[in-house]
Amino acid sequence: MTLLKLTQVSLAYGATPLLEEVSWQITRGERVCIIGRNGTGKSSMLHIVKGSRAHDSGEVWRAPGLKIGELPQELPVADERTVFDVVAEGLDGVGELLAEFNHLSQNITNDEDLNKMMHVQQELEARDGWRLQQLVDSTLSRLQLPADKKLNELSGGWHRRVLLAQALVAEPDLLLLDEPTNHLDIGAIAWLEDALLNFTGAVLFITHDRAFLQNLATRIIELDRGHLIDWDGDYASFLVHKEQQLAAEETANALFDKKLAQEEVWIRQGIKARRTRNEGRVRELKALRVERSQRRERQGAANINIGAAEKSGKQVIVVDKVSFAHKGGRELIKDFSMVLQRGDRIGLLGANGSGKTTLLKLLLGDLQPTKGTIEVGTKLEVAYFDQLRHQLDPEKTVIENVGEGSDTIMINGQSKHVLSYLGDFLFSPQRARTPVKALSGGERARLLLAKLFTRPANLLVLDEPTNDLDVETLELLEEVLMEFKGTVLIVSHDRAFLDNVVT
Repeated sequence: MTLLKLTQVSLAYGATPLLEEVSWQITRGERVCIIGRNGTGKSSMLHIVKGSRAHDSGEVWRAPGLKIGELPQELPVADERTVFDVVAEGLDGVGELLAEFNHLSQNITNDEDLNKMMHVQQELEARDGWRLQQLVDSTLSRLQLPADKKLNELSGGWHRRVLLAQALVAEPDLLLLDEPTNHLDIGAIAWLEDALLNFTGAVLFITHDRAFLQNLATRIIELDRGHLIDWDGDYASFLVHKEQQLAAEETANALFDKKLAQEEVWIRQGIKARRTRNEGRVRELKALRVERSQRRERQGAANINIGAAEKSGKQVIVVDKVSFAHKGGRELIKDFSMVLQRGDRIGLLGANGSGKTTLLKLLLGDLQPTKGTIEVGTKLEVAYFDQLRHQLDPEKTVIENVGEGSDTIMINGQSKHVLSYLGDFLFSPQRARTPVKALSGGERARLLLAKLFTRPANLLVLDEPTNDLDVETLELLEEVLMEFKGTVLIVSHDRAFLDNVVT
């Protein structure tokens, strides 16, 4: 059964089309992944599908009564709402009633509260509220979510689980997932894969996680320079097809350019040739010129280089029986010891909330252990990638975040214009003048890498560096890290990334 169909849909921001007359459809039971470079329109496609963004032309057909659920890319605001309340919001009005009933039942102080609770109870009974409460409770249980915890008491990974639970309780026909593995630990990713494999509706998702993509997708849609490539198969077979397609495109472009050059020579020949030239051939040349002017070249790869600092001491960090607990909180780390040596590439794994980011902050000196010692080696130059990207000022432009008031920066001892440097990270001059708050998640990740690598480093501390990066930039980052001569400490739940980088 077809759930949704797009026919010749176009969308443009400014002069460059984001989507050019793209057509595709999705049926019940399919799991379709949208892939493409950052900024190619993946998230915009999801917005068009759910109707939250208008398209310029074309038609979007949705099956009558189609119920769409979603997992947004951005995390919820960490406020005073309980996990139960946020998950129940996926049920619209009934969810509000359930949240109100739960609060009233726990805070009855007078007859007025009791009467109000009874009124809410009657409304819930009339709207199938108790079945839906069981659905919320079972979803919370499956995702191991604490119903009464407040959002501001949970880590980013738990926030992601809360949003996923909110999407699932709506029992959608079509589930939209924008980077669903961000902030999830490996165990939760495995659970999510299993849940989606058993989901009876259709799934339309965006991900940079290659293992997740390979395990889940039954079909691939790639957005490339405004156009759509629809591949009925898994990710591994798509990569083979894509390589063949790019080779064929390169050959076709070379033949086209050769023909155009020959025709340009012909049109510029002498008077005798011009007297006898064929007007049809002239019209064909004009058409060739138009076609060439409309060709959109494939975006180049980012040019990531890490400035080499002076070698650090052989022992980078020595941790001896360290324990840590926040004031009044539980002990996150107990009697932990390790020796980080120059050249190590170590991955830190663990469930969300187990203290991985806390350990990084202890190693960097941002937090002090409650017990034990941490000795830092000599000649350390540290670059720290923060998963929440607090090092970026959202109100400032891309240029201002990297240049910090200067038009030039020093890269590997050489002066370089900030715009040129940002071009290495795929920021156009126009995009470089954009406020950070207007950037996509992938662009923010690239910007933070650009900011970090303006200074030489011999110790890279990377907390979830792969979140939101497109696959091509992610693979380039892998290559750079494997060639890096210093020390690398990584927190990541990207299984393919860890397999390729850590030792």
